[in-house]
Amino acid sequence: MAAVLLDTTVLIDVLRGRSAADRLRRMRSAGYTPHVCAVNVEEVARGLRATEASGARMLFAGVGMVPLTEAEGWRAGEWRREYAARGQTLSQADCLVAAAAFAVGGRLVTGNPRHFPMPEVDVEHWPAAE
Repeated sequence: MAAVLLDTTVLIDVLRGRSAADRLRRMRSAGYTPHVCAVNVEEVARGLRATEASGARMLFAGVGMVPLTEAEGWRAGEWRREYAARGQTLSQADCLVAAAAFAVGGRLVTGNPRHFPMPEVDVEHWPAAE
């Protein structure tokens, strides 16, 4: 099965029952295995509404967790340094998420594709929907 990392924007849309929830079901049916990393968990936990905590825990229990190891830290740091040298500031969180995606095969779904300009990561845009 092919792995894909879900960015926080997608996770929030899934939790709130938006179109990303249907896309995620179709992705699973097509044989893709969704993953997240600790950065996604932190970002979701930080922005949770009071009624969303149990749903978030269930969502995270049903996806793979990509560990952020020294290798992902190096990759994220190298991207930040390389892009900064070109005058583009990337966030630590986005670079770690991209490094996690790279670790599981390089596919990332997000509502913010401009946050992930790394050519090593195949970014699929899932626009946020109401």
